[in-house]
Amino acid sequence: MNTIKISPRQEQIIELVKESQPITSEQLAEKLNVTRAALRPDLSALTMTGVLEAKPKVGYIFSQKPSYSLIHEFVRNIKVEAIMSKPVVVEESSMVYDAIVHLFLNDVGTMFVENNGALTGAVSRKDFIKMAMGGTDMHKVPVGMMMTRMPNIIYVTKEDNAYTAAQKIIEHEVDCLPVLEKTSSETKDIYKIVGKVSKTNITKLFVAMGESGFAEKAGK
Repeated sequence: MNTIKISPRQEQIIELVKESQPITSEQLAEKLNVTRAALRPDLSALTMTGVLEAKPKVGYIFSQKPSYSLIHEFVRNIKVEAIMSKPVVVEESSMVYDAIVHLFLNDVGTMFVENNGALTGAVSRKDFIKMAMGGTDMHKVPVGMMMTRMPNIIYVTKEDNAYTAAQKIIEHEVDCLPVLEKTSSETKDIYKIVGKVSKTNITKLFVAMGESGFAEKAGK
């Protein structure tokens, strides 16, 4: 497993923290004769890799944890709830033509299908293209006739982590996963869609990881 390479200044920061912990970013900047803004990327990297811990209103302390990679240490601690977005949903009784219009107006690749508030299936752009090529009258066929039905939908919950979501997207070669909450009635389990995680959501997470101060805030 690859680890993050420590720069000379980061080594100085680690030694100062060990000597004077807890120590604030202001105190570190003063000791190193640099600005807080200049230190922020170093502190973020050291916090993300688990070398340092950021204690709210206290300062930085040495973690004692090994320095794992960003993927292993950081992404596994990010919950799906923190990165999910609003799903595009259509009723099972909607005609295919209306569903296609709804899909393109919302500029998404996957649409989720409900019946009485419960998730019953999913349909993608590829599904619509296949139907159009078959010459079916899209004004007369409901989405429920062409969708992939539960329980064949791969999904995650809000408590799953971002790594699990990314792994499922790759393993099952899908663009998007619904985020579901399960409730049980006397006769069956009912799944309600509360969000979605797409390749775009995962990409935004990696961009956020590269932004200054993100890991420090997440660790508090």
